[in-house]
Amino acid sequence: MAPVRPIIKRRSKMRRVMSKIIIVIPCFDEVHRLQPEAFFRSLEEDPGTDFIFVNDGSRDGTREILNGLSEKSDGRIRVLNQPINLGKAEAVRIGMNKALASEANYTGYFDADLATPLDEIARFRAVLDEKSSIQMVFGSRVQLMGRTIHRRPIRHYVGRVFATAVSQILGLAIYDTQCGAKLFRAGPQIQRIFEEPFLATWAFDVEIIARWRAGERSGDLPPAQAILYELPLNTWMDVAGSKVRPWDFARALREIWQIRRRYISGRPGPGACG
Repeated sequence: MAPVRPIIKRRSKMRRVMSKIIIVIPCFDEVHRLQPEAFFRSLEEDPGTDFIFVNDGSRDGTREILNGLSEKSDGRIRVLNQPINLGKAEAVRIGMNKALASEANYTGYFDADLATPLDEIARFRAVLDEKSSIQMVFGSRVQLMGRTIHRRPIRHYVGRVFATAVSQILGLAIYDTQCGAKLFRAGPQIQRIFEEPFLATWAFDVEIIARWRAGERSGDLPPAQAILYELPLNTWMDVAGSKVRPWDFARALREIWQIRRRYISGRPGPGACG
């Protein structure tokens, strides 16, 4: 009878899963940072979460690794291979549209380097399960006692300057828009946010909120303060090989100014949910 016990436990665990999640993983030249064993472990431990990898025109062996993951996943890992590099914003949007077209309850995206570990997904799920008004859960890298948040000082300080500028532009006291771990309640409102290509290539996370605020201003959507939840992460690690470069900060400031002009100051344009 001993071999039967793990099967009984696993079936019992599957019955407790109340929500289906699909996580999008954007990838570009990730051959040295991908952790296949972490994704297989997640599939085994969390039967309610599947993955869509978007290979954004990688030039190394990323495509082969992802295809191998998919072949061994019993259909729970899908790969979208893009022929050319379109950037993270478009890779996320393509993956999110695919995920939102499924029957998942929640969809979101995590960075391929797993700076935010996959076991944090359960905490994101719990917020949406318990708070029916929440549409977006943003991971937040807050350095609190009892948390493991390892971030290079320069990135932390630059991030605080950027977050202050974003808060002023959006009119929201948001701490961290740029953490690459987010989960959304699947439905028409979120689908509208991801329908059209983003104006921003780096600060598209800010544009997600700005599109919602534009819909809020036109009366189509509830206040952003009521639907957005920032979740302080238990663990976040600054992984070597990040594609964020010093000049990206200047580009991001330019992008949030463009976002302000299009969605906050002016009349809602395409993709503004207005």
